Amino acid sequence: MKEKLIEAVLLGLALTAILSLFVITAFILQAGLPLLISYGPWRFLTGLTWAPTEGEFGILPMLVGSLWVTVGALLFGVPLGLAVAIFAAEYAPSWAAVAMRPAIQLLAGIPSVIYGFIGLKILVPLIRDNLGGPGLSVLAGSLVLAVMILPNVIAISEDAIRAVPQTYRDGALALGATHWQTIWRVVLPAARSGIVAAIVLSMGRAVGETMAVIMLVGNSLRLPISPLDPATTLTSNIGLEMGYASGAHRQALFATGIVLFVLIMALNSLASLFRRRPASA
Repeated sequence: MKEKLIEAVLLGLALTAILSLFVITAFILQAGLPLLISYGPWRFLTGLTWAPTEGEFGILPMLVGSLWVTVGALLFGVPLGLAVAIFAAEYAPSWAAVAMRPAIQLLAGIPSVIYGFIGLKILVPLIRDNLGGPGLSVLAGSLVLAVMILPNVIAISEDAIRAVPQTYRDGALALGATHWQTIWRVVLPAARSGIVAAIVLSMGRAVGETMAVIMLVGNSLRLPISPLDPATTLTSNIGLEMGYASGAHRQALFATGIVLFVLIMALNSLASLFRRRPASA
């Protein structure tokens, strides 16, 4: 009787999580789908002009800005985070690994607005004085987001690497492989599913970040061509305009949320397909 009750409670909690996802999806679709249909999905996605007062709702500059910032954050953050995870799991003495974990967790606990302030005071002037442009740019947002995703990349990748059985390492070393060859050719492929999961979570954090991005990318509605150009993202535009939007403008912001939702789902699906591919020899 007790076991059946526990099973029923766990099933109810699992169904609640799934139901919450359906409720959120239905709410977003109900609020944004009418404008998306009436305005035209292709026109909405490829339009270059966002002028709600004039009935123009093109989100291509925001979509490109989101992709620029996310890809930049992953390019800077994932290699650094993976390198730290490899060092902590394979090279660092036990006392150093124990000391690193609280520091990494502290990075995750810092509010995003603090990262934004640091970027405004240090990174933006540095970019403006040495690389040109206004400083508030895709590059500034990408670098700060790269630091913000480090805790996810490091913690999950380190756990995945430590979960690889020791026999894998012993077998590779017995065959004459060096320590680095063992890590590169044996440990990392075996831990790939966990590493991909870390990248997916980091990608979601980068795509969904709002406050730091608002403070650093310049919030320009022009199409960004260079990493030094100012831009805006899907999330930052929603955050800036939702407070005063109404009517078709508000529906357009919800339609932007639909695009963001579909984008994240597509990225997760691609990551899942990659994770199921067999490891190369």
